[in-house]
Amino acid sequence: MLGAALSLAAMQARAQTPPRAQQDPQTKAAPQPAQTPAAPQQGAAPQAPAEPKPEPKLALDSRALPLGGTLRAPALWQAYKSHFITNEGRVVDTGNNDISHSEGQGYAMLLAVAANDRTMFERLWGWTRANLMVRDDELIAWRWEPRKRPGVADLNNASDGDILVAWALAEAAELWGDLSYRTAARRIAVEVARKVVLFKTKIGAILLPAVSGFHADDRADGPIVNLSYYVFPAFARLPLVAPEVDWVGLTQTGLDLLDMTRTTPQALPPDWMSLKDWKYAPAQGFPPQFSYNAVRVPLYLAWAGIGEREQYAPFMALVVRTRGALSIVDVATGKDIGSFGETGIGAIGALTACAFEGSKAPPQLLASHSDENYYPATLHMLALVAMQMRYPSCLRK
Repeated sequence: MLGAALSLAAMQARAQTPPRAQQDPQTKAAPQPAQTPAAPQQGAAPQAPAEPKPEPKLALDSRALPLGGTLRAPALWQAYKSHFITNEGRVVDTGNNDISHSEGQGYAMLLAVAANDRTMFERLWGWTRANLMVRDDELIAWRWEPRKRPGVADLNNASDGDILVAWALAEAAELWGDLSYRTAARRIAVEVARKVVLFKTKIGAILLPAVSGFHADDRADGPIVNLSYYVFPAFARLPLVAPEVDWVGLTQTGLDLLDMTRTTPQALPPDWMSLKDWKYAPAQGFPPQFSYNAVRVPLYLAWAGIGEREQYAPFMALVVRTRGALSIVDVATGKDIGSFGETGIGAIGALTACAFEGSKAPPQLLASHSDENYYPATLHMLALVAMQMRYPSCLRK
């Protein structure tokens, strides 16, 4: 398993201690006289205990790197396309009744750019335009169901899907020099800033999960935020198409919100958080869990090359505790309450350990897992792209 292989290597590395100085087998050291401790001088003040040395800062690289051509695993990309993308360019969520959504289209478009596969990118973008861009603005309907007509029953958007598609288009415009991609990316990015970002709040720029349903006017515990919608690596690249938007401020608020959830040194963020009265609490009506949403937070941190040691520490503690597999955690108690089941999510554990302490990635990171569903397989691919793009030393033997 990917997670087990990662943690075993990491834990072995932690268990190693520097070897003692070796003694020449031909000679024996002369016996040393026993030493008696020196008597304390009368009137001398007791020595204060030495202060612990501060942990070194993470060696992160936060340059805004281009995505195009960074995926150097053609067999994995081919397997991913054959399992999850139809000939028309629809990404199939095999673990969720074969629906499609803006998130999946955005992720696959990013992977197509990373693989320098323009033909597949065109199919993905074409299907997205034809089937999900059915609102009366520039945002994207979040869900499409193959067994319903019309396929889009809920016209609400999902801001992470919008951001992912805009980011993919911006990267495609730079890689292939297509102005139409840049124009489309700009329209979506500006609309995101206009409709789902609250820039002037007491705690910074708040990214709402959607246009409807998460404002303070919509819920008693609102506004509601999902930290995994803060796609940090996208915020570093969207100035290519919308430089007037305060993407830096949005990034900083995301980091500040992560700090708010760290009520203890190893506390993890929940999938959904309430910011009622600009104070943090797990959102009502959602399980107070670190789960399938929040597991993407360390992926985006490491992919963007941002954050401090204390912000990674809770995720790294989970990597060690679960032998790299990660788990579902009750954020109130800090206890593991379930497993993710499929090993692809463990790739985020490998990426976290790489960013945190330079751990080498397990060989399974470059292997295809044909039995996995869309979501873990996608997170596996994204973690691999992030590592190849920003941490290649973790992939070297």
